[in-house]
Amino acid sequence: MLDQWLEICRRSYNYALRELKDWIASRKCPVDRCSLESEYIMSAEYPFPSYHQQQNQLPKAKKVFPELAKVSSQVLQTNVRRLHDAWDFFRNRGFGFPRFKKYGQMKSLLFPQFRSNPLTGASPVLGVSPRRNWRGWHIKLPKVGKVQINLHRPIPNGFVIKQVRVIKKAKGWFAVISIQSDITLPKIETPFGHPLGLDVGLNSYLATSDSYLEKGRKFFKTEHRRLKVLQRRLSRKQKLSNNYEKARKKVEKQHNHIAFKRKDYQFKLAHKVCDMGDSIFMEDIDFRTMAKGFLGKHTLDAGFGQFRDILKYVCKVRGKYFGLVDHRGTSQTCPNCRAEVRKSLTDRFHVCQECGYGVDYFVDRDVASAQEICNRGI
Repeated sequence: MLDQWLEICRRSYNYALRELKDWIASRKCPVDRCSLESEYIMSAEYPFPSYHQQQNQLPKAKKVFPELAKVSSQVLQTNVRRLHDAWDFFRNRGFGFPRFKKYGQMKSLLFPQFRSNPLTGASPVLGVSPRRNWRGWHIKLPKVGKVQINLHRPIPNGFVIKQVRVIKKAKGWFAVISIQSDITLPKIETPFGHPLGLDVGLNSYLATSDSYLEKGRKFFKTEHRRLKVLQRRLSRKQKLSNNYEKARKKVEKQHNHIAFKRKDYQFKLAHKVCDMGDSIFMEDIDFRTMAKGFLGKHTLDAGFGQFRDILKYVCKVRGKYFGLVDHRGTSQTCPNCRAEVRKSLTDRFHVCQECGYGVDYFVDRDVASAQEICNRGI
């Protein structure tokens, strides 16, 4: 049933996008020339297909296309909202024009509001593992009914469920529940306690200003062989056949397995970092630029940008301060005297001839960079 909903939402999304593109094409065509292509031209009085206009046309569209009535009206409205969010992003940034979605590319459905608590289930039993404790729960979705779920964690007292996003992945269906409560979280705007600078890299995934080095894990490289075999099998299948779909799901499942392993590791590492200090500092570097280099594949495998977002979230939850500092020259500056110490990629130790820092004992260059990041943060 949900698969059918995804396909209906995909078609309605493409229909709304087609109307938007036709309106744009009719306004930018020169009046003194004939187009070499045959295209639909709207009248000059036709208004811009805004979100509110396309949303108000949904009841009329249900009479023409009865299959739209199978989907919840609010899900269709949020589907149109998704298109116009992409359009607003394009207008503000100048790139990323919305694209038509192919079959199977629509992966999520958003239920924006509920009249009452959609979760029903028994209370947790003492002495039973949390995984078995939360299996007897159901979530009631509009026009779908009760669906059995494996509740990952209990809803805290005083919180109200605002919306639910149902996502289709290779391992199954997931429900992301957004909750809200009228409480004020303390805003930590200034550093406090023990400061800690972090430097990320490929040789050492993480280096701290306290001389701690976390060895990097190559998640994609360890699973690359199996993924290569699955992709080779997929390339030999006839497209749109049943065997092709089975092979495609195996490839998607393997990609999700790699992503889940990486994300689990980064969450655990973020909590470990929060145990080390009270004020966390990182560089404001654009990791997308790093991914364009000759080590781009390994940079994408490390997922530095995702780790920074996760660390920022964990710091907020645990009441830690998180800040970004200027990334320019952190690896070429002595953290002790602030003198410039030029290093190449082959130089793995920091040695300052001005103050002698790193002369009598070895100082890893990543640790020195983390110490400089910490100095800039405080």
